[in-house]
Amino acid sequence: MDGPRRVLVAVDDLFFLAKIQETARQLKIPIERVKTDRELLEKAATPPSLIILDLNSTALKPLATIAKIRHNPLLKKTPMIGFLNHLQADLKLKAQEAGCDLVMPRSAFSVNLPGLLRRHGLPEPA
Repeated sequence: MDGPRRVLVAVDDLFFLAKIQETARQLKIPIERVKTDRELLEKAATPPSLIILDLNSTALKPLATIAKIRHNPLLKKTPMIGFLNHLQADLKLKAQEAGCDLVMPRSAFSVNLPGLLRRHGLPEPA
């Protein structure tokens, strides 16, 4: 893939979204915010390089959406990172079972965000 790759972000929290957007802007990685399950599935029709999901989202059904994404043959290998509040081991397990590749607490996600975006959002060396 030439040039920066696309990252889809499904995050309700506007302050947290701003943090993701600013980090992506500094790294020159294009991100697209999606607000609903339907919008995420529509925009993912052209496979992104990464999908970031807030597993505590109230605007979408994260577990059902993860399962739908994983049932799409074009998206089976698209990396998906979910974050959640601390002490939600049950939700973490359910998200992993549904097909989320990496699930981490919100604080760890924040710390690792630049590296995650670099790994999945920048073009691969030729």
